[in-house]
Amino acid sequence: MKHQETMLNTLIKENNLNGFSDEEIGDDHIYTGLETPMKKDAFLLSDEEKKIQIEGLFSQIMDVMGLDLNDDSLSGTPKRVAKMYIEEIFSGLNPNNKPKIALFENKYQYNQMLVEKDITFYSNCEHHFVPIIGKAHIAYISSGKVIGLSKLNRIVQYYAKRPQVQERLTNQIAAELSNILDTKDVAVIIDAKHLCVSSRGIKDDTSATVTSFYGGVFNEASKVAELQNYLK
Repeated sequence: MKHQETMLNTLIKENNLNGFSDEEIGDDHIYTGLETPMKKDAFLLSDEEKKIQIEGLFSQIMDVMGLDLNDDSLSGTPKRVAKMYIEEIFSGLNPNNKPKIALFENKYQYNQMLVEKDITFYSNCEHHFVPIIGKAHIAYISSGKVIGLSKLNRIVQYYAKRPQVQERLTNQIAAELSNILDTKDVAVIIDAKHLCVSSRGIKDDTSATVTSFYGGVFNEASKVAELQNYLK
């Protein structure tokens, strides 16, 4: 993964040197690393303090757009947006919300592939802050420990609930699973629709994006074929 990140960072620097604009970088979904870009002082403010500030700032955005905040339908919108950002759609930015994972001994000695497919998630594109809607498929082979099935879903949701790029989301889920399960034998496939593509820009409502991570034995053609067969 370190090698992948180094190559990616080199590519981004080259792209910037080639004069790509911020808009081009956004439309092409270029991202800057495997870690979500966060300020060093990201957690100096409490969640309540963040909501108060976001409420005020979003009121200003609505005012600049010409919306009447005295209207009954709009007056509570800034507060609702602030709550939604902090408690819901971007709650994955706060490490305190990271799911607590318990592992269990693989007492059944199940040493074949375990696949959890069609995990529905909702994320948001970090370039335009509009939804990414998709399904994640996860597979791993136990190295002696197993994880509760619901925890696989929770890991996906945790990393999805932050401004994201699909490639990063894929790799973050894979890295987390590999670390927790202490195995390289992990695969993650994500199939998603990006509203920044379908509702703006090129306005293509039919395309979808598929990203994948294959680690350990999942780099073998036979294992990839087996996984693909399960996903059909």
